[in-house]
Amino acid sequence: MNKNIWVYLEQTDGVLKSVGIELLGQARILADGLNQKVGAVIIGSNVKALAQDAFEYGADIVYYTEAAELDQYNTDGYTTAFCNAIKAHPPIAILIGASPNGRDLGPRIAGRMETGLCADCTELGIDEATNLIAWTRPAMGGNIMATILCPKHFPQMGTVRPNVFKKPERQSGRTGELVEIALGTADIRTKILEIIARGDSGVNIEDAEIIVAGGRGMQNETNFKLIEELAAVLGGTVGVSRAVVEAGWKPVQHQVGQTGKTVAPKIYFAFGISGAIQHLAGMTSADKIIAVNKDPDAPIFKVADYSVVADAMEFIPAFISSIKTQKA
Repeated sequence: MNKNIWVYLEQTDGVLKSVGIELLGQARILADGLNQKVGAVIIGSNVKALAQDAFEYGADIVYYTEAAELDQYNTDGYTTAFCNAIKAHPPIAILIGASPNGRDLGPRIAGRMETGLCADCTELGIDEATNLIAWTRPAMGGNIMATILCPKHFPQMGTVRPNVFKKPERQSGRTGELVEIALGTADIRTKILEIIARGDSGVNIEDAEIIVAGGRGMQNETNFKLIEELAAVLGGTVGVSRAVVEAGWKPVQHQVGQTGKTVAPKIYFAFGISGAIQHLAGMTSADKIIAVNKDPDAPIFKVADYSVVADAMEFIPAFISSIKTQKA
């Protein structure tokens, strides 16, 4: 077994997901600390060309598996392909983005390789005493941070939440080693027959530059439409707290927080959101946070760059009117 650090580079329709690129930057830091290399794993159909992107974002070695049957993600085929790579070139650790597919793939790989997996990490480091990867994640409802080591089973594995790390700088022209991992079609026991998109499947708040988020303080679904109107005026995306999803005002694809998505927009508006630690866990990486709440002691104000003590139902219509006037 070598001590290389691997990153799973998830792709859709030939485009790498942002979280994989973010993790290449962290893998580079970890690998440099251990004097080792960074490996990237890419699986799909016609994905070999994506290796150059991986090299330019920091990978030293790219392991790829191509097959027409892997055009769409399927648990069986992707798990087998990944485990084939591990068996042929065993790494010491694997970082996987905590996307829906990553959360499915990571535990399957860990199960087959008989190792552990630390889920939903928000920090990574090296334990000085053991040179093991130190995986840090929220625990006890987000009230404490737990750092976990895996000293007895390898590879060490963890899923890492999107948007907790910045993308590394791209180094144009950088190259590396390319390794193909074979996969026989007999190894794929399942086949995707059809993909049916659900109503809000196009929502991608993780990559949004402007998020207008509303919470329980919006009081009812009718008032919440003000959030949607403001988002439309600003060219932003709607975000919500868990309470809004539970109330049925918006689907879970819009949820920000520990049990939702982790986001890092340029601007995050928080209306009627008190600032529970579970919600803060998903949005404090925003460049600018603007909070509006009629409670002057709301915890959200402790992380906000700009705080407004006001009733959101009065503030938002005036804000929308002002924006429209300036655009006219």
